[in-house]
Amino acid sequence: MARLAVALLIVAIAAGVALVLRRRNGTDPPTQLRHHTPLQLDRSDFVRPDAPWLVVAFTSSTCHTCADIVAKAKVLATSAVAFEEVEFTAHADRHRRYAIDAVPTLVLADRAGAVQASFVGRVTATDLWAAVAEAREPGSRPPGGCERHGRPDEPGS
Repeated sequence: MARLAVALLIVAIAAGVALVLRRRNGTDPPTQLRHHTPLQLDRSDFVRPDAPWLVVAFTSSTCHTCADIVAKAKVLATSAVAFEEVEFTAHADRHRRYAIDAVPTLVLADRAGAVQASFVGRVTATDLWAAVAEAREPGSRPPGGCERHGRPDEPGS
């Protein structure tokens, strides 16, 4: 009988130690998807490589949000801002080249192809237009306005 009591005591102590260790280590948070946007574009891959600015909408014909994003971005096209929609089915090669893994992805690049702002998913027209205005004329965004998007590990991305 004494052996049984000692064995039960040892099992209870081991269970208590295991419980304390488990609580101390915690559990890992669930994996979070993080979609990255390109940091550089080859302007010769897109329309009007000579334009000072380029807005590219990477889309898919099966994406319901994409049409809304294209409509908002298309109006930005001017003599200084080129716009191109790159639909996945028609241009899968460019989606792969720039590692686009989520649509819609909207990218604003300068003359050299350096990405100045980008958005993944829904974006308001105000935020999009403010990002273009800020890229074209730094300091034009009002205080407290939308943040810059797209550079991995930066605030607002």
